[in-house]
Amino acid sequence: MTDKSAELAGTLVAEHRSGTNFHRLEGINDLADAYNVQEKYIAAIRDGDETAGYKIGLTSKRMQDMCGIDQPIHGTIFKRRVAFTGAHLAHADYHRLGLEFEICVRLGQDLLPSDVPFTPETAGAAVDAVAAAIEIVDDRHADYSVLHCGTLIADNSWNAGVVLGAFTPPPAKMEEATGVAYLDGSEFARGLGADVLGHPYVPLAWLANHLAASGRMLRKGDVVMTGSIVTTRFPTGPFTYRFDVSGIGSVEVSGS
Repeated sequence: MTDKSAELAGTLVAEHRSGTNFHRLEGINDLADAYNVQEKYIAAIRDGDETAGYKIGLTSKRMQDMCGIDQPIHGTIFKRRVAFTGAHLAHADYHRLGLEFEICVRLGQDLLPSDVPFTPETAGAAVDAVAAAIEIVDDRHADYSVLHCGTLIADNSWNAGVVLGAFTPPPAKMEEATGVAYLDGSEFARGLGADVLGHPYVPLAWLANHLAASGRMLRKGDVVMTGSIVTTRFPTGPFTYRFDVSGIGSVEVSGS
């Protein structure tokens, strides 16, 4: 699908520039096709930037069922799209701005592929720090009733950046960490570290194995967004969101 992948990646570039709403791209027939297009799309928009890490999405069975898939998905985070707590966003910079509330992990060492698949324990052993984080997504006004997972993956799994809190050593029982999200000072939702497939290291291990299958790897310094533990928010006006995670810390982002 090499030539078709490049063509579809070019279509994604053009549609982002023109503000075209998200829709299914014909020709993406399976996950292999989707990630082939994603690879070409990332290369087309990289513009000399480095990879800061990865986002993992669809980390709940409910979301996987909705998308007709039995595993998470991933996308690339560029260094230019990494912001830190206190960042201010502009709606005008996105087709439709979405915010996801997550636990981010940082690798303290390379995860070298081997003949033995990574487990949550072996992948987690490479984590040197974690942070409360908010992923910025841009779904381009997708119609979720007909959401095509392959096109979502091809579109870099909608990642448009991240906002990171301060990193701290990982707590002993991260699955028990409680995340509380606030809008303009009022709590609106909460979740647990266990809400991402039981533990944030479960999707991390999946990502390490998925990358290894294509000859890639997670490297020291990579940040990995492990999946939303609070329902995605799509602000339409001015906002200030804060996300507190027990035993880990806080992150705040505003926008207009």
